[in-house]
Amino acid sequence: MRSGWHSQNRPLQPTIAFGSLLGACFHGRFVGAKAKLPPLHRLYSEMSGSAGGAAGTAFIDGDVVPIAQARIPITDMGFLRSDATYDVVAVWEGSFFRLYDHLERFERGCRELRLELPLDRQAIIGTLQKLVASSGLRDAYVEVICTRGVAERGERDPRRFTSRFYAYAVPYVWLLPAEECERGMDVIVARSVRRIPQDSFDQRVKNFMWGDLTRALYEAYDRGARYPITLDANDDVCEGPGYNVFALVDGRLITPASGVLEGITRRTILELASERGIETAVGRLSASLLYEASELFATSTAGGVMPITRLDGQPVGNGSIGPVTRQLLSEYWAAHSDPRYATPVSYETAVKTSDPL
Repeated sequence: MRSGWHSQNRPLQPTIAFGSLLGACFHGRFVGAKAKLPPLHRLYSEMSGSAGGAAGTAFIDGDVVPIAQARIPITDMGFLRSDATYDVVAVWEGSFFRLYDHLERFERGCRELRLELPLDRQAIIGTLQKLVASSGLRDAYVEVICTRGVAERGERDPRRFTSRFYAYAVPYVWLLPAEECERGMDVIVARSVRRIPQDSFDQRVKNFMWGDLTRALYEAYDRGARYPITLDANDDVCEGPGYNVFALVDGRLITPASGVLEGITRRTILELASERGIETAVGRLSASLLYEASELFATSTAGGVMPITRLDGQPVGNGSIGPVTRQLLSEYWAAHSDPRYATPVSYETAVKTSDPL
């Protein structure tokens, strides 16, 4: 891995709008006007109006540009073959949350896929600082991407490609819209598709290969819900599209160990639960146990702790947010101001978009 800036000088390639690809990278919604919400979720309402109209910025080939003007080569293997890895870190009230943990996972994913990052850790941090500062966003969804890159025409040997690095910052994304947080997620267990096997692709590497997850989403829509949970070939729980799953069964908080991304939000919840004396288990979670759970919730950088209140059309517990979920939801957001996890954005480093960094 080389330090400093990488010029990425290559012949000009046909490009596609970077902003137009955002929908393929996550399934989220931007929150619009404030809604009247219960006191516990007032923070969601406050945050929904914090973007100040800023659309976001992107880092492309050494420049910071408005998100709507960002372009990538259409022949980049990240686009053509999903040959890429990425990570997403949140900025909350002007600070990155667990930035170093996200970058460690991102770098590990690059090593697993044998992608050579063109920037070292400090250069990436500097890029993200300037990217968010330039956007003016105080609450943001910040994504870093490393692709296999672009090669000469007809080349298929991955050793001959030069990896490319991209990043963007947009207003914070909610998988569960803020005004629906108290109502919770309506979830189904997907039956028409199984998660890609772990021995085919290591799900601990964050990736854009969402064929199975997209099929599960359509099954959820067809069954009158919006959020699926996928299973493996043994009918054990894996994850959903962009979120991990937790089940509270007989007082024990269980989350799957395999077939999942080891989420940073997931890690935070396991730590918070342990600190508060809640028994946790990372292991096998059979689909049948979901129906015995007194509480269910999902976790994601894009939304934090998201209560699951309906499963396959039936209420979970009494159909409202359970006490453990409510406690962990509140404490998760409180942790964003913990200096152990927060890395302040240096807004004084803001640069004008299109100026080279």
